[in-house]
Amino acid sequence: MNDKPTKVTFINEKIENEYESLEEGKFEDKELYKFITRAIKDIKEIPSCGIKVPKKLWPKEYTDKYPITNLWKYDLPNAWRLLYTIAENEIMILNIILEWMKHKEYERRFNY
Repeated sequence: MNDKPTKVTFINEKIENEYESLEEGKFEDKELYKFITRAIKDIKEIPSCGIKVPKKLWPKEYTDKYPITNLWKYDLPNAWRLLYTIAENEIMILNIILEWMKHKEYERRFNY
């Protein structure tokens, strides 16, 4: 059991704005917003609830773009994937959402 406070945030404002705009979108967008919102709740409760992605599978664009030391995948309904990393210090655990994508795009990005 972890006693540290846990927070979920987005890697940048663009991703956060994309998430927030889903709530006002068409039906599919609103559904995705609900899925991501549930994932955020789950990740906040149990940061490692996703599936840890082995380092050898990390896309180069992630390692070039972000100073990550771990990568996690959370399977959303309707074949969506949410990707996040976990940062931790003495004070708190910070779960950082990098992006979400359809499974097909995920397969391309991760060369499956």
